[in-house]
Amino acid sequence: MFVRAYLRASTKEQDASRARADLQAFAKERGLKIAATYLENESGASLARPELFRLLADCEPGDTLLIEQVDRLSRLNGADWERLKDEIRQRRVKVVALDLPTSWSMASSETDEFNARMQEAINGMMLDMIAAIARKDYDDRRRRQAQGIQKAKQEGRYRGRPEDQERNAAIAKMLKAGQSWSSIVAATGASRSTLARLAKRG
Repeated sequence: MFVRAYLRASTKEQDASRARADLQAFAKERGLKIAATYLENESGASLARPELFRLLADCEPGDTLLIEQVDRLSRLNGADWERLKDEIRQRRVKVVALDLPTSWSMASSETDEFNARMQEAINGMMLDMIAAIARKDYDDRRRRQAQGIQKAKQEGRYRGRPEDQERNAAIAKMLKAGQSWSSIVAATGASRSTLARLAKRG
């Protein structure tokens, strides 16, 4: 059995490796060794997470997926959460979250088949419940943000996200040098609409 740690942050500005020490300490306390660590900066509300799916592809039946909190795995809507769970189930991977004691007490205990299935069912329900709460928190924050922006617009206070002048200056130079849009997008992370706007500026 291998323990594979998954660390996720929502944006590139956040530190995806922040919880690494906590996961390592958790594993060490239980005499386990983390075989591999997978980091990525992607939204938990999206299934487009290459490192998570690389981790699952690397897993063998019985391996453990170790996470700090359930919301590191999912802020997904119901349908996408079911798809992810199916992938995890098909690969027979155990999910262990530091904030879900039923997950690690189940994974570390030896018991008969009946109790093992009961524990698995309880843990599955707990995972579903926490994932649903994480999604609700995500939706609530998005709604409050949208309400705040709308109010600021009505009051004439909304200015939008400040322009990244240093990045845009670099993009302008790339455009003038004749560099392809695809290579600029790959290098800077800017959208094509941003490139189009900067190209119009000349």
